[in-house]
Amino acid sequence: MPRKVALDDTRNIGIMAHIDAGKTTTTERILYYTGITYKLGEVHEGTATMDWMEQEQERGITITSAATTCFWKDHRINIIDTPGHVDFTAEVERSLRVLDGAVAVFCAVGGVEPQSETVWRQADKYGVPRIAFVNKMDRAGADFEGVVARIEDRLGARAAAVQLPIGAEADFEGVLDLVRMREIRYHGDVLGARFEELPVAPEREEAALIAREALVEKICECDLEALEAWDERGDLDAAECEAALRRATLSLQIVPVVCGSAFRNKGVQPLLDAVVAYLPAPTDVPPITGTRSPIGPGLEVSSNGTPSPVVAAEDVVVREARDDAPFAALVFKVMADPFVGQLSFFRVYSGVLRAGDKVLNSARGRRSRVGRLLKVHANKREEIREVYAGDIAAAVGLRNSRTGETICDPAAPVALEAMEFPEPVLSRVIEPSTKADQELLSVALGKLAHEDPTFRVTTDLETAQTIISGMGELHLEILVDRLLREFQVSAVVGQPRVAYRETIRRSAQVEGRHVRQTGGRGQYGHVRIEVSPNHDVPFEFENAIVRGAVPREYIPAVEQGARDALESGPLAGYPVTGVTVRLYDGSFHTVDSSELAFRIAGSLATREALRRCSPTILEPVMEVEVVTPDEYTGEVMGDLSARRARITGLSVRGNARVIDAQVPLAGMFGYATDIRSATQGRATYTMHFGSYEEAPEAVMAEVMASA
Repeated sequence: MPRKVALDDTRNIGIMAHIDAGKTTTTERILYYTGITYKLGEVHEGTATMDWMEQEQERGITITSAATTCFWKDHRINIIDTPGHVDFTAEVERSLRVLDGAVAVFCAVGGVEPQSETVWRQADKYGVPRIAFVNKMDRAGADFEGVVARIEDRLGARAAAVQLPIGAEADFEGVLDLVRMREIRYHGDVLGARFEELPVAPEREEAALIAREALVEKICECDLEALEAWDERGDLDAAECEAALRRATLSLQIVPVVCGSAFRNKGVQPLLDAVVAYLPAPTDVPPITGTRSPIGPGLEVSSNGTPSPVVAAEDVVVREARDDAPFAALVFKVMADPFVGQLSFFRVYSGVLRAGDKVLNSARGRRSRVGRLLKVHANKREEIREVYAGDIAAAVGLRNSRTGETICDPAAPVALEAMEFPEPVLSRVIEPSTKADQELLSVALGKLAHEDPTFRVTTDLETAQTIISGMGELHLEILVDRLLREFQVSAVVGQPRVAYRETIRRSAQVEGRHVRQTGGRGQYGHVRIEVSPNHDVPFEFENAIVRGAVPREYIPAVEQGARDALESGPLAGYPVTGVTVRLYDGSFHTVDSSELAFRIAGSLATREALRRCSPTILEPVMEVEVVTPDEYTGEVMGDLSARRARITGLSVRGNARVIDAQVPLAGMFGYATDIRSATQGRATYTMHFGSYEEAPEAVMAEVMASA
């Protein structure tokens, strides 16, 4: 089967925003106007196509990223609708990793909110070009110019308004296109499907000309070709303006800003035009690079404290977005489906894959046969025969693949850059309700952990209890709900437990010796190490051995022994972070020395050093934003102070007060209920992880007593 849509006419985009900015509603309108759905789904009614999970429909929020495909003006647009709640930020992370462009949705009243900043930084991390859609222009307090200013101020982006709203709040009628200098007015009786283009009304002409001049100036600041055309004629025509805007957007110099009201069905078609005009095709982004093998000639410590390959220049592989290149794709999501088994969602960067082909998982060195290929539309699937470069699809049969792993042509192996996810900050004990649920629970938890890279399952060796860890209370609540509904496993969950960490405040030099003689060959490992604080990285190992005091083949074993010791700290058994271990001396026995002996010696020495290094406990501190009516400001601030909060900012947003604070996670349990009670349900708050900080003495004593 030949390719149906040219690669240049394909767009892979994500819809991203703060919670309740209107991402899913915008996606629903896109599906309606592109003919994918025949009825508008509403989030508040639980009928949104993209919010297909029962938990999403009940709560009115997006929990898992959902993929779909639509067509607009002969272009194929693959869309991923991402969650806005901070607990599900990993869904945004793994979606942006495989997307070429993004639409950032902002509420015309709320503007740039905390999670808006988080997803914006994630897009910056992967260099994703984006356009901004200022939604909810029909709401009281809508301020288009204010939102554009806050995008520039708080996000550091060069925002270029390519539209102006016609009216605002209840009088919002449509948009004024500054590129073509035309007004787009909607007829409200046909769900926004019918609109007309008109010349700019005389009463808006002066403001439109001023705004267009500002737009052209911003374009000329970024694009030499546009500047030369402007120097010649003093203006840019619509085609030149659009082409220059596209170049500036693709080079991440400009963020075009459009506006509308998705719920009132206004401004969505011009948004689709902007997606086609300004966001990149797979051929517009740089070719993906990887390595020939996931294992290089040496290892270095990465930012998350794990060994990562040191890649030689000759091992770097470039895969261009072409159908005739070797097949290479990245698995960005894994999902357990009750009907077909494991579904692996992947983005094809190069080549063609057909159902029945064999692929290599380069991270694990395993080959698998692709049983079926599926085009996904939320929770509905359509079987297809093949996928091409630039496509996003799902496969059945890749049982060994996990999020962030590469699948490729076995004849041309490549390992693309993997993804990094934040560490869980909240833990709970979980136990089966009945003995019959015991085995089912372990299987179900394993499947959920396989799907979600921010969900961890561990066992407390002392109490034999199963501990689940996640990104927040809502995250764990959803997972426990899924256990009951999807896996029919009833479980009892204990009170939340904070994921504390331990660290050290000073250095110490320690000798570790493991000598055992049992008749015949014994065990001999002897090391001298220095352990010192290093809060720039979770863990760093330095090899300072000279003259072969410890043979090179035993050095990795000493490092592994140190890692073993750091898994459980000396105060309360929490993982130790922010530590440098330097191996500077030791000795060996030509017969009795072994890797095991040096691993044990390294572990013993590190444990002893930690006890001598003035250990302390770190607690997770959250960045909290509370939006409250003015009359409750004092009460809310007093309650936050009682939770050991540091107030970092107080500002006005419309007729509400915005309180920014840093609060230890331990003080935020049950805050949603408390703030509703204190403000009669009128205040809202958002919270995301900030940093780990040293806990006060009273908290340390409490944590150690409960350990």
